[in-house]
Amino acid sequence: QVQVVESGGGLVQAGGSLRLSCAASGVAFRINTMGWYRQGPGKQRDLVASITLGGSTNYADSVKGRFTISRDGAKNTIYLQMNSLRPEDTAVYYCNAVTWTTYWGQGTQVTVSS
Repeated sequence: QVQVVESGGGLVQAGGSLRLSCAASGVAFRINTMGWYRQGPGKQRDLVASITLGGSTNYADSVKGRFTISRDGAKNTIYLQMNSLRPEDTAVYYCNAVTWTTYWGQGTQVTVSS
C-alpha cells in the first residue's frame, strides 16, 4: 500500500522558518519526481517546488530565494526548508510522488501570522 506522509507544518510568525518533510513508502516503481504543492483558502493547488531523481529542482517564482527543496533518494524522502515566511505562504502543503502515476499525501497546515 502506497503512503505519502507529510510532517512539519505549524504556526509561525512572519519572518520565521519551518521545515517540512515528506516520506513515500510502498511504491513499487521508481519515483522520478517528488514535489510540494500548496492550496490556500479559496485558491487552487499550485506548485511550490519539485525535485527529480537526478536532483534537478524547480521553484515557483514566489518562493525562489526563500524556500529550498532537497531529497534523500535512498529513502524516498523530500524536505522543504522555508525561510522568511510571509502571511501569504499560509496554506495546506501537499507532497506528491510521481511514478507512472501520481501519489498524494493528505497535507500539512502551515500558518504564518503577521
